[in-house]
Amino acid sequence: MSGLVLHTGKVAPMDRVNVDTDQIIPKQFLKRIERTGFGAFLFYDWRFRQDGSENPDFELNKPENQGASLLVAGHNFGCGSSREHAPWALKDYGFHVIISSSFADIFYNNCLKNGILPIRLSEQDIDLLLARAAGASYELTVDVNAQTVQDKQDFKASFEVDAYWKEMLMNGWDEIDVTLGYKDQIKAFEQQKA
Repeated sequence: MSGLVLHTGKVAPMDRVNVDTDQIIPKQFLKRIERTGFGAFLFYDWRFRQDGSENPDFELNKPENQGASLLVAGHNFGCGSSREHAPWALKDYGFHVIISSSFADIFYNNCLKNGILPIRLSEQDIDLLLARAAGASYELTVDVNAQTVQDKQDFKASFEVDAYWKEMLMNGWDEIDVTLGYKDQIKAFEQQKA
């Protein structure tokens, strides 16, 4: 994974609460064994009509939200089942940062493990960001090191992220990368026990 240190990107607003993982990536698309290819099915039941055509009323299909890399959503984002496919789909679609006032715990951790930064902000901040992004092209800048998110106007907020996950995100590491950092010690241990 590439590191996430400073990211400026377009915001897609999703003014919905309790968005569950079955809406993020519906169960019929969970047959793949790779972590890629899920973006095409992200929010499938909302993005597409019954006949397979795009739903022009859905947030991500609006022209001003094309190419968005930050998603701002209502509270309790990622609730429901603990499927790791949900962050895989969000990342594969192109999202690097998800901002909400609250996340389901397992979803929150799955995002971090897969290189997506979930940011918790106040309900008031979320309402402001949703309003600014509604119907217009709107950008935010996220500074992971400083733990801030801001726009080019007057908005700036701080967020919390665990130091371990901050280091992982900034370096683009996952837990396998961390383990491989000890490969010489692991090899020495294996030789000693052989």
